[in-house]
Amino acid sequence: MQNIRALLYGLVGIAAIGTLVVLTASLTLAFAGMLAVFTVVKAMTPRLKPAPVRAKAKSSQSEMRVWNDGRGTIIDL
Repeated sequence: MQNIRALLYGLVGIAAIGTLVVLTASLTLAFAGMLAVFTVVKAMTPRLKPAPVRAKAKSSQSEMRVWNDGRGTIIDL
């Protein structure tokens, strides 16, 4: 009876280890697949480029105002 019980415990232990190995392998494959999909999607989507900013120089001097308020000369650009 002792040998049968020991054999049964051994088989249950081997089955539990086998189940954990299969579960770990399947989760690893699932995560690797998700990572591969995310990597491919990121590589295929176009990167957003910021629009270039155009600076304009003021061409006319009429916008510059100069006046004297009695305490000093003020130049408003």
